[in-house]
Amino acid sequence: MDSVRYHGKGAKDRRVRIGPKTARAVSRYLRVRGSHRGFGLPDLWLAVRGAQPLSANGIKLMLSRRGLRAGVSDVHAHRWRHTYAHEWKLAGGDTGDLMLLLGWTSDDMPRHYGASAAAERAQQVQARMGIGERV
Repeated sequence: MDSVRYHGKGAKDRRVRIGPKTARAVSRYLRVRGSHRGFGLPDLWLAVRGAQPLSANGIKLMLSRRGLRAGVSDVHAHRWRHTYAHEWKLAGGDTGDLMLLLGWTSDDMPRHYGASAAAERAQQVQARMGIGERV
Protein backbone atom coordinates (compact mmCIF):
# COMPACT_ATOMS: atom_id res chain seq x y z
CA MET A 1 0.00 0.00 0.00
CA ASP A 2 1.19 3.51 -0.82
CA SER A 3 0.21 7.00 0.17
CA VAL A 4 -0.07 10.35 -1.55
CA ARG A 5 0.24 13.83 -0.14
CA TYR A 6 -2.07 16.53 -1.32
CA HIS A 7 -2.96 20.12 -0.64
CA GLY A 8 -6.68 20.21 -0.04
CA LYS A 9 -9.59 22.42 0.85
CA GLY A 10 -8.90 24.96 3.56
CA ALA A 11 -5.20 25.02 2.58
CA LYS A 12 -4.69 21.76 4.50
CA ASP A 13 -1.92 19.35 3.57
CA ARG A 14 -2.58 15.70 4.30
CA ARG A 15 -1.32 12.25 3.45
CA VAL A 16 -3.82 9.65 2.27
CA ARG A 17 -3.21 5.94 1.88
CA ILE A 18 -4.10 4.36 -1.43
CA GLY A 19 -4.34 0.71 -2.39
CA PRO A 20 -2.40 -1.12 -5.10
CA LYS A 21 -5.13 -0.69 -7.73
CA THR A 22 -5.23 3.08 -7.23
CA ALA A 23 -1.42 3.27 -7.13
CA ARG A 24 -1.25 1.50 -10.52
CA ALA A 25 -3.84 3.87 -12.01
CA VAL A 26 -1.96 6.94 -10.75
CA SER A 27 1.32 5.52 -12.06
CA ARG A 28 -0.21 4.97 -15.51
CA TYR A 29 -1.65 8.49 -15.50
CA LEU A 30 1.73 9.99 -14.56
CA ARG A 31 3.41 8.14 -17.45
CA VAL A 32 0.84 9.49 -19.93
CA ARG A 33 0.96 12.93 -18.29
CA GLY A 34 4.70 13.05 -19.06
CA SER A 35 3.91 13.42 -22.76
CA HIS A 36 1.32 16.19 -22.26
CA ARG A 37 2.21 19.74 -23.32
CA GLY A 38 1.70 20.92 -19.74
CA PHE A 39 3.80 18.18 -18.14
CA GLY A 40 6.00 20.78 -16.41
CA LEU A 41 3.11 22.36 -14.50
CA PRO A 42 2.96 21.62 -10.76
CA ASP A 43 -0.75 20.71 -10.93
CA LEU A 44 -1.46 16.98 -11.09
CA TRP A 45 -4.52 17.06 -13.32
CA LEU A 46 -4.10 18.65 -16.74
CA ALA A 47 -6.72 19.81 -19.22
CA VAL A 48 -7.04 17.78 -22.41
CA ARG A 49 -6.45 20.85 -24.57
CA GLY A 50 -3.57 23.22 -24.04
CA ALA A 51 -0.83 23.42 -21.47
CA GLN A 52 -3.03 24.29 -18.52
CA PRO A 53 -4.20 22.65 -15.31
CA LEU A 54 -7.66 21.18 -15.05
CA SER A 55 -9.76 23.64 -13.05
CA ALA A 56 -11.96 22.62 -10.11
CA ASN A 57 -14.99 22.95 -12.39
CA GLY A 58 -13.19 20.90 -15.05
CA ILE A 59 -12.64 18.11 -12.53
CA LYS A 60 -16.32 18.30 -11.56
CA LEU A 61 -17.40 18.01 -15.21
CA MET A 62 -14.95 15.19 -15.91
CA LEU A 63 -16.24 13.17 -12.94
CA SER A 64 -19.82 13.66 -14.07
CA ARG A 65 -19.03 12.57 -17.65
CA ARG A 66 -17.12 9.50 -16.50
CA GLY A 67 -19.96 8.55 -14.18
CA LEU A 68 -22.51 8.81 -16.97
CA ARG A 69 -20.25 6.75 -19.24
CA ALA A 70 -20.15 4.07 -16.52
CA GLY A 71 -23.94 4.21 -16.14
CA VAL A 72 -23.88 5.98 -12.77
CA SER A 73 -25.77 9.24 -12.43
CA ASP A 74 -25.06 12.09 -10.02
CA VAL A 75 -21.33 11.36 -9.63
CA HIS A 76 -19.45 14.01 -7.68
CA ALA A 77 -16.58 14.11 -5.19
CA HIS A 78 -18.81 14.67 -2.16
CA ARG A 79 -20.77 11.55 -3.01
CA TRP A 80 -17.57 9.57 -2.44
CA ARG A 81 -17.03 11.31 0.89
CA HIS A 82 -20.58 10.39 1.96
CA THR A 83 -20.07 6.79 0.87
CA TYR A 84 -16.65 6.57 2.51
CA ALA A 85 -17.97 7.96 5.82
CA HIS A 86 -20.93 5.57 5.70
CA GLU A 87 -18.79 2.51 4.94
CA TRP A 88 -16.25 3.54 7.60
CA LYS A 89 -18.94 3.70 10.26
CA LEU A 90 -20.54 0.43 9.08
CA ALA A 91 -17.18 -1.29 9.49
CA GLY A 92 -16.98 0.00 13.07
CA GLY A 93 -14.45 2.75 12.37
CA ASP A 94 -13.82 5.41 14.99
CA THR A 95 -15.30 8.86 14.29
CA GLY A 96 -12.13 10.62 15.46
CA ASP A 97 -10.00 8.59 13.05
CA LEU A 98 -12.46 9.33 10.24
CA MET A 99 -12.19 13.04 11.00
CA LEU A 100 -8.39 12.88 10.80
CA LEU A 101 -8.43 10.96 7.52
CA LEU A 102 -10.91 13.28 5.83
CA GLY A 103 -9.42 16.48 7.27
CA TRP A 104 -12.42 17.47 9.36
CA THR A 105 -11.95 19.62 12.46
CA SER A 106 -15.60 19.82 13.53
CA ASP A 107 -17.86 17.05 14.82
CA ASP A 108 -20.54 18.51 12.57
CA MET A 109 -18.95 17.02 9.45
CA PRO A 110 -19.12 13.31 10.36
CA ARG A 111 -22.71 13.84 11.51
CA HIS A 112 -23.54 15.60 8.24
CA TYR A 113 -21.81 13.05 6.00
CA GLY A 114 -23.00 10.06 7.97
CA ALA A 115 -26.60 11.16 8.58
CA SER A 116 -27.88 9.85 5.27
CA ALA A 117 -27.05 6.29 6.28
CA ALA A 118 -27.35 6.49 10.09
CA ALA A 119 -30.65 4.60 10.21
CA GLU A 120 -29.22 1.75 8.13
CA ARG A 121 -26.19 1.52 10.41
CA ALA A 122 -28.41 1.52 13.51
CA GLN A 123 -30.52 -1.31 12.08
CA GLN A 124 -27.42 -3.34 11.26
CA VAL A 125 -26.04 -2.87 14.78
CA GLN A 126 -29.41 -3.84 16.24
CA ALA A 127 -29.47 -7.04 14.17
CA ARG A 128 -25.87 -7.86 15.12
CA MET A 129 -26.53 -7.32 18.82
CA GLY A 130 -29.71 -9.42 18.75
CA ILE A 131 -31.02 -7.81 21.95
CA GLY A 132 -34.64 -8.18 20.85
CA GLU A 133 -34.14 -11.94 20.45
CA ARG A 134 -32.98 -12.36 24.05
CA VAL A 135 -35.83 -10.52 25.76
